[in-house]
Amino acid sequence: MPEGEKMGQCKQEEEQQQKEEKREGLIEFYSSYQELFQFFCSNTTIHGAIRLVCSKKNKMKTAFWSVLFFLTFGLMYWQFGILYREYFSYPVNLNLNLNSDRLTFPAVTLCTLNPYRYSAIRKQLDKLDEITHQTLLDLYDYNMSLPQRDWSSSSTQRRSSRSLLHHIQRHPLRRQKRDNVVNLPENSPSVDKNDWKIGFVLCNENNDCFHQAYSSGVDAVREWYSFHYINILAQVPDAKALDESDFENFIYACRFNEATCDKANYTHFHHPLYGNCYTFNDNSSSVWTSSMPGINNGLSLVVRTEQNDFIPLLSTVTGARVMVHDQNEPAFMDDGGFNVRPGIETSISMRKEMTVRLGGSYSDCTEDGSDVPVQNLYSSRYTEQVCIRSCFQLNMVERCGCAYYFYPLPSGALYCDYTKHKAWGYCYYKLLAEFKADVLGCFHKCRKPCKMTEYQLSAGYSRWPSAVSEDWVFYMLSQQNKYNITSKRNGVAKVNIFFKEWNYKTNGESPAFTVVTLLSQLGNQWSLWFGSSVLSVMELAELVLDFIAITFILGFRWFRSRQKLPVPVPPLNSQDNAAFQDDAPALRAPHRFTVEAVVTTLPSYNSLEPRVPSRDGEEGHE
Repeated sequence: MPEGEKMGQCKQEEEQQQKEEKREGLIEFYSSYQELFQFFCSNTTIHGAIRLVCSKKNKMKTAFWSVLFFLTFGLMYWQFGILYREYFSYPVNLNLNLNSDRLTFPAVTLCTLNPYRYSAIRKQLDKLDEITHQTLLDLYDYNMSLPQRDWSSSSTQRRSSRSLLHHIQRHPLRRQKRDNVVNLPENSPSVDKNDWKIGFVLCNENNDCFHQAYSSGVDAVREWYSFHYINILAQVPDAKALDESDFENFIYACRFNEATCDKANYTHFHHPLYGNCYTFNDNSSSVWTSSMPGINNGLSLVVRTEQNDFIPLLSTVTGARVMVHDQNEPAFMDDGGFNVRPGIETSISMRKEMTVRLGGSYSDCTEDGSDVPVQNLYSSRYTEQVCIRSCFQLNMVERCGCAYYFYPLPSGALYCDYTKHKAWGYCYYKLLAEFKADVLGCFHKCRKPCKMTEYQLSAGYSRWPSAVSEDWVFYMLSQQNKYNITSKRNGVAKVNIFFKEWNYKTNGESPAFTVVTLLSQLGNQWSLWFGSSVLSVMELAELVLDFIAITFILGFRWFRSRQKLPVPVPPLNSQDNAAFQDDAPALRAPHRFTVEAVVTTLPSYNSLEPRVPSRDGEEGHE
C-alpha cells in the first residue's frame, strides 16, 4: 500500500475516534465542581444565577451578586419557616351559620326545692333534728322548738347528751387583722383562715383529723346536716322506698304548644337537696318539636311552691328550680339551674346554639368519649360534666372504699355509710380538696365534646296573678287541685319556656391553613424572591443530585489512588536486574495490565539478493 494512502487512513481513524469521544453518553457527570456550578448558572431558569458567571471577570460584581443571591435564598427560606410553623400550629376559622329548621324542644327539669321527709327515713331524720336543735342551743342559745320570745328561758335547759358523730363546734380561733398581704392567684377570694371559726372535725382510724370550717354558722350547720342526711339516705337498701312523688300535687297545670301535658311526657327522679324532680320531653315518649317561636308555642307550667313537711335545716329557700338541657344529658341542677320565685310568672326565652369543633390535631376534643380514660357511670351520652363526676366517683371508690351518694353507683361498690365506713367523711373531704385543686387530674382527663348543644336563656318576671285577678284564680285552683286558699301568693308560681326566634346559630370550625394554602403560599414566596416555577425547583434538585454524584465519584477515585503503591526506580549500575525489576511491579500491581503495541519498519529484503554489476562497475573493475 502506498505510504500516502496509509497516512490518510490513519487520519480518518483519528477523526472518527475524536467524534466518538465527543459523543454524549446516557449518563454523564461533570469532572469538577466548578464545571457543574458554571453549567447550572448558565442554563438555570432562576433569576440572578447567570450574574454569577457572566460577571466573573469583574470580581466586585461577582462578590456583590453572590452576596445578594445567597441573602435572597436565606430570606426566602426564613419565610418558608414561618409558613411551616403556621401550618403545623393548625389554626382554624370560625364559621357562623344561621339555620331556619323545625326546632326540637329541649328537655326541661323542674325540682320542688323541698327535700321531702320520707316515711322510710322519718325516725332517723327526727333523731338528726333533735341533735341539731341541741347543737344550736349550745352554740347560739337558740331553741327551734320555741318562739323567739322564749329564747331566754330556754338557755337554762341545755342538754349535753348527743348520740351522733362529728358535731359542730366552735374552734378556738379569733378574728385577727390581716397585716400581711397574701399573694393569691387571680380570681381567688382573699379569705383569711383566721376568720373561720365555726365547723366540724372529721378523723380517720389513725386519729388524723380534717377540720372543715366556715366563716358563717348558717353554712356550717347546713353542711353538717347535709352530711348526715346523705348518710341516712345511703342506709336505705331500696331506692324505690324514696319514691313518693305526687305529680298532680306539685304541677297544677301543664301545657305545651297549647295542648295539655300528661304523665307520659315526664319522668321522675329524686335529688337529695332539691327534692322531687320532674323532667319533661326526655326521649321517654315522642319528642316535642316547636314549629313557631313565642310564648304560646312553648311549655307553660303552674307549680306549687308550698313547703309542707319539708326539712328547714336542709333547704333555706322556697320556690322551684328549673333547668333547660338537651336530651340524653343528665340534669345537673347545681350547674345550670335557676330558681323560680313564688307569686311570680317567670318567662324564659331560649335561643339554640350548636358548636361543632374540629378534632384530631386541631383541638383536644372527643367525638363520643371512647378515647377518654374515664369510665362513664351515667346512662347518657358523653359530656364534660358527666366525665368529671364519673372521675370523682371512681377515685372515691378507689381511695375511700365506698361511693358518694350524689353520683351513680359503680358496679360492685356500696354507698358511703359511717355505720359501715367509719372514716368516709374524712376521706371524702380530703379527696374533695384534691379534686378542686385538680390533683386527681379529672379536669385534664375530661375533654370537651366535639359537638355540643347549648341554650342561651333570658328571663323576664311579672307578678302573677295580678291584684285584680288573684281571687278568682286561687278559687279555681282550690276547686281543681284542692289548693289551700289561705296561703295565697306564696304558694304558687308560673313558668313559661319558649323559643325566642325561629333561627338557631351554628358555630363551626374549618381549617385555616390547608395543604393547598401552604403550597400556594410557598409558590408565592418562590416567585417573589426568584420569579421561578416548579421546574426551577426540579433544577435545584438536579443540582443537588449531581453534586452528590460528583462527590461520590471523586471520593472513590481518591480512595483507589490511596491503594496504589509507588513504582521503585531501578539503580543505574545494574543492567542485569533491570528486567527483573521491571517485571516485579507488574506482578505486584493488582489487576492492572498495560499493553503497548510497538510498530517497527520491516527490513528491505531486496538488499539480500545478489546484485548485478553494472557496466561501469565492470569496466572499472576490469
